[in-house]
Amino acid sequence: TRMAKGQLRHIAISVPNKDTAAKFYEQTFGLERVSESRVATRLTDGVMNLTLLQFETQEDAGDNRGKDFVGLHHFGFWVDDAEASIADVEKNGGEYHPGPKETKNAEMKFCDPNGVIFDISTHGWDGAKR
Repeated sequence: TRMAKGQLRHIAISVPNKDTAAKFYEQTFGLERVSESRVATRLTDGVMNLTLLQFETQEDAGDNRGKDFVGLHHFGFWVDDAEASIADVEKNGGEYHPGPKETKNAEMKFCDPNGVIFDISTHGWDGAKR
């Protein structure tokens, strides 16, 4: 059987203040702000997307880490075939993770066998390139 391929193109960090954090990454590493929503500021280096999350409510956070969690929240793989990727995740010991209700890119969240959360998306993320 052929393994589905994915490219790491998205890292999401929960922060206390997304604007302050965005300014740090813009000024320090030259990342460019590409889009914003109520809970997310999205930056890019031209290939990777860095999303800064600032949750206002427990529902925004979408899991047991809660709205005040600070740190690496999840990362994402851009895949060509969602069904094949989901099958590979499950075959290799990963499992579905519900995550927050409001997601911009219709990504699907999973946990690896150690509980580390990641997304898969067939549409990618603002500022990410294949």
